[in-house]
Amino acid sequence: MNQQQRTTDVALDDIPIDIAAAQTTNVEPGDVPDEIASITRALAQDQPPTNPLVVLKAARWWYIHGKGGTDPAFQWAVEWTRHLASGTPSDSTLFDTFLEYLVTVGFADERNQLR
Repeated sequence: MNQQQRTTDVALDDIPIDIAAAQTTNVEPGDVPDEIASITRALAQDQPPTNPLVVLKAARWWYIHGKGGTDPAFQWAVEWTRHLASGTPSDSTLFDTFLEYLVTVGFADERNQLR
């Protein structure tokens, strides 16, 4: 068992999923596993990840531990995956909401620090 995982965790990969903390409204940066935090920060960059499976890994974590289907990090990850799969332009409003959410969660003090 991975050292980060507890016996109450369920996971399909090395990213722990704490069922007791599912669908919370208060995500703290320290609660986000390093790999998910890295992917999330990369989604805010000028050159985000281009592997949809990597992006969906972060989407899954945010869906479970964030606000579910309304979580801005989840929504942006799904939107970016849709863009990667279809080549259609992504929704800039979702991206702006995602950046604001990362500031609210504590990933940065200001939006421009994320880019």
